[in-house]
Amino acid sequence: MLDVYDVLPFDNPDGGVWKQGFDITYNENEWDSEPLQVFVVPHSHNDPGWLKTFDDYFRDQTQHILNNMVIKLQEDNRRKFMWSEVSYFSKWWDGIDSQKKDAVKRLIKDGQFEIVTGGWVMPDEASSHYFAVIDQLIEGHQWLEKNLGVKPKSGWAVDPFGHSPTMAYLLKRTGFSNMLIQRVHYSVKKHFATQKTLEFFWRQNWDLGSSTDILCHMMPFYSYDIPHTCGPDPKICCQFDFKRLPGGRVSCPWRVPPEAIHAGNVQHRAWMILDQYRKKSKLFRTKVLLAPLGDDFRYAESSEWDQQYQNYQKLFDYMNSRPEWHVKAQFGTLSDYFEALRKESNLGEKSSNSFFPVLSGDFFTYADRDHHYWSGYFTSRPFYKRLDRVLESYLRAAEILYSLALVQSSKSEKLSVFPSADNYKLLTEARRNLGLFQHHDAITGTSKDWVVVDYGTRLFHSIMNLKKVLIDSAHILILKDKGAYNYDTSTPFLKMDDVQSSQDSLPRKTVIKLTSQPRYLLIYNPMEQERFSVVSVNVNSPRVKILSPLGKPVTVQISAVWDGATTVSHEAYQISFVAHLPPLGFGVYQLLEVQSSEAVLADYNIYMRNSRQEKPDRLFKIKEMQNSVDNIILENSYMKLWLSGMSGLLEKINTKEDGKNHQMKVEFAWYGTTSNRDKSGAYLFLPDGDAKPYIFTDPPIIRVAHGKIFSEVVCFFHHVTHTMRLYKVPGLEGQSLEVSNIVDIRGEYNRELAMRISSDINSQNRFYTDLNGYQIQPRLTMSKLPLQANIYPMTTMAYIQDVGVRLTLHSAQSLGVASLKNGQLEVIMDRRLMQDDNRGLGQGVQDNKITANIFRLLLERR
Repeated sequence: MLDVYDVLPFDNPDGGVWKQGFDITYNENEWDSEPLQVFVVPHSHNDPGWLKTFDDYFRDQTQHILNNMVIKLQEDNRRKFMWSEVSYFSKWWDGIDSQKKDAVKRLIKDGQFEIVTGGWVMPDEASSHYFAVIDQLIEGHQWLEKNLGVKPKSGWAVDPFGHSPTMAYLLKRTGFSNMLIQRVHYSVKKHFATQKTLEFFWRQNWDLGSSTDILCHMMPFYSYDIPHTCGPDPKICCQFDFKRLPGGRVSCPWRVPPEAIHAGNVQHRAWMILDQYRKKSKLFRTKVLLAPLGDDFRYAESSEWDQQYQNYQKLFDYMNSRPEWHVKAQFGTLSDYFEALRKESNLGEKSSNSFFPVLSGDFFTYADRDHHYWSGYFTSRPFYKRLDRVLESYLRAAEILYSLALVQSSKSEKLSVFPSADNYKLLTEARRNLGLFQHHDAITGTSKDWVVVDYGTRLFHSIMNLKKVLIDSAHILILKDKGAYNYDTSTPFLKMDDVQSSQDSLPRKTVIKLTSQPRYLLIYNPMEQERFSVVSVNVNSPRVKILSPLGKPVTVQISAVWDGATTVSHEAYQISFVAHLPPLGFGVYQLLEVQSSEAVLADYNIYMRNSRQEKPDRLFKIKEMQNSVDNIILENSYMKLWLSGMSGLLEKINTKEDGKNHQMKVEFAWYGTTSNRDKSGAYLFLPDGDAKPYIFTDPPIIRVAHGKIFSEVVCFFHHVTHTMRLYKVPGLEGQSLEVSNIVDIRGEYNRELAMRISSDINSQNRFYTDLNGYQIQPRLTMSKLPLQANIYPMTTMAYIQDVGVRLTLHSAQSLGVASLKNGQLEVIMDRRLMQDDNRGLGQGVQDNKITANIFRLLLERR
């Protein structure tokens, strides 16, 4: 794809009726030797939440669509229909009688009804992590296998805002042979149409053979609605969307309504649509044509089924009765189309893969028209993009521990009271709530405010439920004397170390009350590698001793817990130590209160404008000083950091291994939005030029902590509390910097806050971002594109490099990222936008939360 971007001018000339394309001509005799085969594929795109919640859509629309499907498909066996979102289908299935269920199974067996993709949802492909994408695919496929005995074989993704090769890879590994995509940059569509490469084998970047190839069909036009799917002229195609017949609720914006088909007009109307079909087929390499027939939540009323199916059947019957037209038109499912396509292009035979071209790369960043790049949603509603990943990590840990607990519980009568069935239900529900959130209007941040709250509440409930699963599972696994096991719902055996009070608040640490009797702290490592990791918990006393699982004392750092920037709270103390955990294993540490603690206190320097010489703290050494031009210095055995004494932000890193200094400036910047009519919203990023530096009139309060386990600098700006922490431990944890930004832009107006890292790395406009936490995609910042086009999704990491070093930003949440200048990486952390961006949402993004964005910054030699 980088080669394609290289040759594309990315201009936007008027293409005539096909605005973003070109005029298509054909010669009438082209089909004489081989007729045109047309598959009209009826579909209904059901968003599991967008302008309404999942349940409201189901109640108002989706259940009626599926109910009518059973009736209407049985009226005529030439009718076809397909469905993709199992979240809705399963909800409907649970409410219908066995007679209807049998009818559905019969329709599937007879090829009239097909399930495509078969995931829980049609997931977003930019912000979703591959764990969650696989989970929602398994959830859907297992449901289908169990309830219908079917396995989908074709992928259908008409609405995700750009497409990732990770999805192609997963579908291939699921056993699919074919897939379809739609939302691709209009310049790319036009280029592929001119080259007739809209159908291609999508191959992974790393594949030196062809084992990852999957046949992919890219829809050529602007949208998946009916005006943009029968052919290049939407004014004509709209006249063949029979839901828009005069007198209905929907009409054609091109001001020419459809006409019902009857003997008097059938010849002319059939010829009109055949002309569109022929033109569209000229963009492809075969005489087999796909013409989707559907839109959002279509086919809800019985009358709509009649309008579409009866009028189209008349058109097909007429076309097929004219041998000199050389066309065979019929209803089909997606797999009907792909089977005919493969037959036509002889794809069955081993040697013939060369008929279709091979392509590698991805389809970000998407633009549907003009300079309207959909890079805003890479960051929109970042609070929930983070919550998604929190639930994901709990789910992984809970599934592993539950599986181990299940084995344990079957070993004796006493242990069989383990609540395995209840917890299995909670796990399933959590998987489904996480799956639902992968939907392309959920994790993307492109739903109505109250729909966001619905998603958030589901995520939040599942986090709480998974904590219960973790506690129950750990309980049965941890007991030495299994005979002492008893399960009591009212008094859980363990507590969790943090508590989240609502779906839109950040978690708070539990304060552990110490006594002279040991409290047991269980630490679990859900990774398959051994780990030495710093663990921090809050306790109520500084007189603390920690014993390792082997009963040996552990080195402890005690840090203050603060009320705001400068006041120490003596309600709680943070204790930090290095935990050593086996792969997938537990460590049980003991916490005791002792008379004289060996623990080492952190000491503090607080930089402020007018320091108040208060009475010294009764425990911690706290020194107040003026902001100054002198640097603040942090160091461990791997590196030394210089941070500004005025702003507290990082300026330079020295790597001790080679003694080299590296410029490494952290700064914040604001983006505004254009003064044009079209402005940024939930989907679009339309900035008013380059970012402006984040200006503060007073220097921030800077709190520097020096300790035995870690040292850190915390800067208190008006919109962001920025922490740079350096761990003094061996391994990756000590080689990277932990960066956290607590962002609050709730008072802003049409602004977006970015964190920018500027280094002396000679990156030459190249940078790298991950796709779905699964693979790395090289990027090229292109001056021929507007700024917003050079922003890409980052799920877990982005890096820049030169011959000597690589700088990687690891991210604990999906956000938009760019490298706009040599040696720079920048990430958009939150956006607050006061208007809709005309993509159907009908609102801006004004429900901002106090959001924690967490990163690791890793500088390494190549």
